[in-house]
Amino acid sequence: MVARLKWADRKFDFSQPAGLFPMTLERLYGTPVRLMHIASSLTEAQLKKKTDGAWSVQEHVGHLLDLESLHDGRIDDFLEGKPVLRAADMNNAKTNEADHNSSDIKDLLKRFRDERNHFVKRLENIPEEFLLRCSVHPRLKVPMSPVDLAFFTAEHDDQHLAIIRELISKM
Repeated sequence: MVARLKWADRKFDFSQPAGLFPMTLERLYGTPVRLMHIASSLTEAQLKKKTDGAWSVQEHVGHLLDLESLHDGRIDDFLEGKPVLRAADMNNAKTNEADHNSSDIKDLLKRFRDERNHFVKRLENIPEEFLLRCSVHPRLKVPMSPVDLAFFTAEHDDQHLAIIRELISKM
């Protein structure tokens, strides 16, 4: 199997045409369902199993939940015309300190679904004249639009879903 690139090593060409926006929104809406499907097939012990100090499946779910406020805030940045989007904490302090393994998976999944639905509804309601307006992504140092933000978020979701599948394959 081909080795998966680490998230921080990935490069992005943010040039998503607005015509791909509806399909990207569908990907975003689908992430909670995919996570629920995966979680329903695992025992509590499997969900919380940590290997080599890496996050458990449940902690990956919690991480995706933790980032929803960042994504939502970046919509505000676009609407406010900020030249640079707010930065992510690349050390993931929020997730590392959250102790998501002590939470109920059903609660994490429900909260993620609710937060994600809020985020996607906000994206759907961005006025069309803002959809291709760009601000600089702070880590990548390239301009991105709300359409690109949706794509970037969907790619990040898929990155974690792929990691979760790798974890499961090793159980």
